[in-house]
Parts: sequence; C-alpha cells; structure tokens
Amino acid sequence: MNDVSILPRAAAARRRDAQATRAAILEAAKVQFARAGYDGATLREIAGAAGVDVALVGRYFGGKEGLFTEALKTSIHPKFLSLDRASFAREVAETMAGDPHEDEARTMAFQFLLRAATSPVTAPLLNVAVQARFLGPIRDYLGGADPLPRARVLAATIIGLLVERLIRDEPLTGREREVYVTRVTAAIEAVLAE
Repeated sequence: MNDVSILPRAAAARRRDAQATRAAILEAAKVQFARAGYDGATLREIAGAAGVDVALVGRYFGGKEGLFTEALKTSIHPKFLSLDRASFAREVAETMAGDPHEDEARTMAFQFLLRAATSPVTAPLLNVAVQARFLGPIRDYLGGADPLPRARVLAATIIGLLVERLIRDEPLTGREREVYVTRVTAAIEAVLAE
C-alpha cells in the first residue's frame, strides 16, 4: 500500500524534472540561436549549454527545426499589451529611450528574432509565429476600425524602435530623451487612434 502512494509522487517528480529539462533546453537554444543564428547553432552546443545529452533535444523537440519553432513560440509575446491603454504610448516611449541592457533576456530574445527574420530558412517559420503570437494579440488589443493594418503599423513601429535601441546601445539623456519620448509617444498615439 505504501509503495502505491509513492508512485504518483515519483511520477510527478519525473514530470517536473522533464519540464525543467525542457525549459533549460529552450533557454539554451534561444541564446545559441541569438548568437549564431539557425545555421550556426548546433544541437550539441545547445545540449551542452543546457547540461543535457544531445539525445534529449531530439526526444523533446524532434530535432533542430522543432526546437527552433518552439523557441520562436516562447520568444514572441507582446508583453507591452498588458500596459494600460491610456498610458501605453508614453510607457513604450520611456522604455525605448531607456537602457537597452536593462533587460538582457528581452534583448537576447529580440536578437534571436532578428536573426530568424534574416535567414531564408527561418523567416517563413518566424512569419507563422508572428501572425499567431504577435499580430493577432495586437489586433485584438487595438480593436475598433481596421485593427489588422493598425496592428501591423504598431508592430513595425515597435520593432523599428527596438532595433534603434539595440544599435544605440545606451540610454538617451537630457533634451534628446525629452524630444524622443514626446515624438515616439505622438507616433504611437496616432497608431492607437481609430
């Protein structure tokens, strides 16, 4: 009887370990894909960074393309949509004017997506993920008249701001920051308007 009561706990522990292993592989993959791109990243390097045997990558994700696709899905999440609609434009502008190194994980995720967009192998995979996990939620957030074209403009605006912030590599200060925040706020408010 005691052995039976132990089995569910042991199975739960294995599931938790499997979930942790899968998460570690995904995080390592995002870093490797951001640094080396799809073609340059190897499953052996990803497995090594995650501290697992390379066979586990195949077991959990079926191979490099499956791992890449899952890494894309978990990297694309428009967190900014949780912002209050009234302060949305200003908060985005303030964030974009800030330190690009403030959130290294977000910067790494964006670098991963940029590399994916520039590869003929991965751009189609990125397009599918962006449609479902980025443009759809933005469209729903915007609502009103013509939400999809407005979502595309907002997405393009934010992506452009992220690229500029990444290239700039430092926070804006003084008058430059004031002008930047004012103009970015106005640009985003224009996209939000119906």
